[in-house]
Amino acid sequence: GSGEGQGQILQRFPEKDWEDNPFPQGIELFCQPSGWQLFPERNPPTFFVAVLTDINSERHYCACFTFWEAVESPQPQSHSINGEEEEEEEASSPVQPAQLFAPKSLVLVSRLDHAEVFRNSLGLIYTIYVDGLSVSLENVIGNLLTCTIPITGGAQ
Repeated sequence: GSGEGQGQILQRFPEKDWEDNPFPQGIELFCQPSGWQLFPERNPPTFFVAVLTDINSERHYCACFTFWEAVESPQPQSHSINGEEEEEEEASSPVQPAQLFAPKSLVLVSRLDHAEVFRNSLGLIYTIYVDGLSVSLENVIGNLLTCTIPITGGAQ
């Protein structure tokens, strides 16, 4: 139709809300402030960080990395006339491109303000996804969120 759509959450980590840090409602609207639209060509990936403030005046830094994936364009409708199908053609409708591109967003929500770390982390997840690497996304995210702090004077 119009190329307009609604965003939907395909996967999230953690899967259940944490009591002290609930999942931001409406995040799919936030990721694409201009709306979820199809494009006739693949756009370069974009990254931005915005600050959301909750009801308790606590800041949540939302890093959003958006890229575009190819989707099948809708086929012209066909009508059956006397048992034969004819494609509907309208002179006033513009020619639809053979392939359209839809936005897909990776979002990281944190109480910490570290935009460069967010960009690098989302870029790594994007690369794993695009390259089709057979790595568990749960393991990648777990490794990104885990750090070891050595004891002063102790072994590294």
